[in-house]
Amino acid sequence: MTLLLTILAFGLMIFVHELGHFLMAKAWGVGIEQFSIGFGKPIAQFTSHNVQWRIGWIPLGGYVKMKGENPDEQNIDDENALSRKPWWQKAIIGFSGPFANIVLTLILFIWSFMMPVYIEDQLPVVYKAEGKWAQVFAPGDSIISVNGKNIRGYSEFLQELLSNPENTVLLSRNGNKQTVLISSSEVDSLAKSLYPYADTRIGEVVPKTPAYHSKLESGDRIVAIDSLPVSNWYEMREIIVNSEKDEVLLTIERNGQRFNKVLPLESSINTGGNKAIGIIQYQPVKYERRYKPLEAIQLGTVNTVNFIVLNYQALGKLVQKPQDLTKSVGGPVMIASMSQSFGKKGFGSLLFFFGSISLMLAIMNLLPIPVLDGGLILFAIIEGIIRKPVPQQVQSILQTIGFFILIFLMVLAFYSDIASEVLRFINR
Repeated sequence: MTLLLTILAFGLMIFVHELGHFLMAKAWGVGIEQFSIGFGKPIAQFTSHNVQWRIGWIPLGGYVKMKGENPDEQNIDDENALSRKPWWQKAIIGFSGPFANIVLTLILFIWSFMMPVYIEDQLPVVYKAEGKWAQVFAPGDSIISVNGKNIRGYSEFLQELLSNPENTVLLSRNGNKQTVLISSSEVDSLAKSLYPYADTRIGEVVPKTPAYHSKLESGDRIVAIDSLPVSNWYEMREIIVNSEKDEVLLTIERNGQRFNKVLPLESSINTGGNKAIGIIQYQPVKYERRYKPLEAIQLGTVNTVNFIVLNYQALGKLVQKPQDLTKSVGGPVMIASMSQSFGKKGFGSLLFFFGSISLMLAIMNLLPIPVLDGGLILFAIIEGIIRKPVPQQVQSILQTIGFFILIFLMVLAFYSDIASEVLRFINR
């Protein structure tokens, strides 16, 4: 069911994207010849209002064929041709597709927060405190309530501190209760200096990482690294990050049985340049949270903006370290795997994942690569600067180069998926 929803959602994202182009082009009188979801030979098509509507058999994108769009037909004498429109209209038509995906993302994000959100959290128990907070909290402190509201998880504790300018926190220390006053302005400092207790159980395994290839599983407990016993997540992470070797020996406990596995260490832009094996903390606290409509709108908007900023920052880092490209791209296999992971956390989480994919579609299409929307926008801006269209021959050459870049990225995504699954199969 999750896989079917993913396929339908991806089709919706493509349709919304192309609909953005279609509506904006129509608004400025550009002639539309074809509206296609998918590439290749059509498996279904019909003509209505002089537009050929079609569904291609390769469901990896879509397009709106506009009159006068291609360089070799830009000399046509037709006021409805895209080539006859002002440069700024061309730029806006190019941007309208990604913009439609951004709007779709915002809607999906808001919708996901309006549904019951299933939270996974750490226990509200202090492992250690640093800086000035070491004088306030002690290892083993259990956070009971904030302003009289019972606290279920550590993230909920931090979030409740933001609800009031001044907060009264009730702690339990060695069986004795005591109160602490914390202002909302101190939450950032507290979040950086206070660590909740986290054991060495694996919560999730990140696809296409050493842990994934070695078939580590959610619920596995790492009891030693290179024969050194580890009792919490922070000890374990410290050993991995600071390891002078290119691999580590893990002693793993699964269903009461212990076994060893050697995992290579890898670093990439996804790990901030730190050595890692590709696992996420197990979070034992599970609860449901509901947001009010205004809160959902705020959270949806903030997450949309943050997602855009973080992804462009990641693209910037990828330009600086192109060798990490294979670790950072994923194709249908990775999308399907991630959709199932999110689907297990509830429909709201799946909606959030779909919104993220829609936003990635917008971000990638805005790259200044000819044949993508960013290429059309780039040509339009250049036309606005030099006061004439970019020469047809130059456009044709750059579009050919752009086409091969796009094919290369698609092949790389498929190769990355297949290579990851083959390596996982070999290590079965």
